[in-house]
Amino acid sequence: MKYILVAFLMLITTTIGAQNLKGTIVDKDNRPLEDVGIFNQNSGQHNHSDATGSFVLAKTSVNDSVYFSRLGYKTQLRVVSRKDLDTKILLTMDESSISLDQVVVVSEINALSRLVDVDVQTSPVKSSQEILRKVPGLIIGQHAGGGKAEQLFLRGFDVDHGTDVAISVDGMPVNMVSHAHGQGYADLHFVIPETIENVNFGKGPYYANMGNFNTAGYVDLRLRKTLNESLVSLETGQFNTSRLLGMFDIYGSGDSNAYIASELYLTDGPFDSPQNFNRINVMGRYNYNLSGDRTLDITASHFQSKWDASGQIPQRAVDQGLIGRFGAIDDTEGGRTSRTNVLINHTKVLGENKLFKTKAFLSQYNFELYSNFTFFLEDPVNGDQIRQKENRIMIGAESVYERKNLTLGGDTQLKYESGVGFRYDNADDIELSSTLNRQTTLNRIALGDVDEVNTFGFLNTELKTGKWLINPALRLDYFKFDYVNKITETYDNRGESKLAFSPKLNAIYSVNRDWQLFLKSGIGFHSNDARVVVANRGEDILPAAYGVDVGTILKPMDRLALNATLWTLFLDQEFVYVGDAGIVEPSGKTRRLGAELGVRYQALDWLYLYGDVNYTHGRSTEEPDGSDFIPLAPDFTSSGGILVDGLGHFSGALTYRFVDDRPANEDNSITAEGYFVTDFNLNFHWKNWTCGIIVENLFDTAWNETQFATESRLFNEPDSVEEIHFTPGTPFYLRGKVSVAF
Repeated sequence: MKYILVAFLMLITTTIGAQNLKGTIVDKDNRPLEDVGIFNQNSGQHNHSDATGSFVLAKTSVNDSVYFSRLGYKTQLRVVSRKDLDTKILLTMDESSISLDQVVVVSEINALSRLVDVDVQTSPVKSSQEILRKVPGLIIGQHAGGGKAEQLFLRGFDVDHGTDVAISVDGMPVNMVSHAHGQGYADLHFVIPETIENVNFGKGPYYANMGNFNTAGYVDLRLRKTLNESLVSLETGQFNTSRLLGMFDIYGSGDSNAYIASELYLTDGPFDSPQNFNRINVMGRYNYNLSGDRTLDITASHFQSKWDASGQIPQRAVDQGLIGRFGAIDDTEGGRTSRTNVLINHTKVLGENKLFKTKAFLSQYNFELYSNFTFFLEDPVNGDQIRQKENRIMIGAESVYERKNLTLGGDTQLKYESGVGFRYDNADDIELSSTLNRQTTLNRIALGDVDEVNTFGFLNTELKTGKWLINPALRLDYFKFDYVNKITETYDNRGESKLAFSPKLNAIYSVNRDWQLFLKSGIGFHSNDARVVVANRGEDILPAAYGVDVGTILKPMDRLALNATLWTLFLDQEFVYVGDAGIVEPSGKTRRLGAELGVRYQALDWLYLYGDVNYTHGRSTEEPDGSDFIPLAPDFTSSGGILVDGLGHFSGALTYRFVDDRPANEDNSITAEGYFVTDFNLNFHWKNWTCGIIVENLFDTAWNETQFATESRLFNEPDSVEEIHFTPGTPFYLRGKVSVAF
């Protein structure tokens, strides 16, 4: 009888006596660890540590098994004691090599980014823009000498330079509204790749804290708060390439630390006409952490670059032997750009389960680009070179209040975050001019000033009940557009305003700690260029995107992860400002259907394999069959690799990317050729030294990095020709690298 009584008392303790487990998580240097996953094996409850390292795990009982996991740290299992529930615990996590079994699949709207983070941490990238390729299905291409923002492709979108992907760095927006070259222009070259800690991303318009340009998805790069050690690295290789990197831990005392990083990159590229490319990056970061109370991050950076370019060349010029694949029709293309940023992120714990987060940023930006796409089509004497130029100040702020673990009865809990913010862009002297040899201005096509304000508010709620997570959310954006046309003889200032309402509803069913099913739905938008807005008198200012995803993430074994998604996205009518021509073109409604599949496998402690396959069927809904193709939209892509880390003194990677043939125009009469490219790197580590080789395009594949169906005319050609114009992809490209940590 007494044993039955003891068992009954234990049952009472573990059910009725459930409490909150509270504490702070730090590393071996007593620095708070953010985003540690906390999972209760018994109740299924989960949470994450915030920026101050603090956490609260609801409905926890004595003898529950709670896992603490974070990529790059040893997973800890803690059997909860009565003392743990009566006091706040302090948990110290030890670093370890990156492994897939450190990732727990829990109820998160963007859980896939946690799996992909293993790819990011185990395989180095060549540039900050290159890290975008880590997002499954996101393809990039460079076509203007390395200094221009890359062209992006995702979910059947030719995103141009960022029109349908919202890109940010620690929450600071990268996309430029009403840009001289193109709407949403996102140049990430101001980020030093070694300062990136991880990449947070989501596909589709399902995230209330993401606003403008979040239609196909978003990408937020997270920078390192601290350095474990200082680093100096020298890289040199073919095409007169050299890169010098320095990262220095300059201050560390108690709760504060600071580091600076700098980069100098020089190359001529593989082109017959040297690129003369140079880029300088400098960044400093100060971090203040008071565990369980507050954090403050202050980041300042400056970037500038200039380059010459060979541009996009017509296929017929190569076929006729007029130029080689790496030749140029107009080798005076090129440009220069710079960006200076100040970013402040502050997090304050207001009390148990209450958090207040604030960010503010200021950017000063300059841009000047010379291009020639049609050669002698418009001006048979001087040629068709153009200059696009602007000077911009961007300022913004956002404040978010977060409330967690609100009990609504039974096992139902509510978490919500509400935020408000603004962004103001002042872009002066946005210019489009015809030029000659990058020296002479022939005539000014467009010139004006843009003032654009976006104020917003959002409410994101998560209702957790049993194995379900229901995520209703909404976002409200207000835009004010103002454009002063400086070409007209009389003062011409026009403005428009518009409101966007973007509801979201997502649901996740967690079968267990290793398997989730999800359904996502929502409305997103991207704003149109201010010049489009005033030209069309406020019509179709904020074309909406309507999306639905259904899928699953599964870990059938600790070291094997699978993901699969079916999705659809419908995009409203919009007007597009063609920055290269200074005209407005209408674009009809489009519908895209797609499927995605990903596999990640930690075969051995030192061997990691991954692969992603993406298929999209995209068509215009207002055009007849056969003329409804979406130009340059990829329909089948794949990427993957074999990564080695911790094999004695060696590490390395063999990776690939594949893009299928795709239509280059609306009737598919011109085809953009696909490609399969393989990259390789190998590193040898000895004490604090690392020596390595990097090979791009290991098998020297002849491929076209970017392609367009363009009508052009060469000098002395009687008639114009519409055909593929391309920028050749990098040939076999070998570099060596030496670095020392101290």
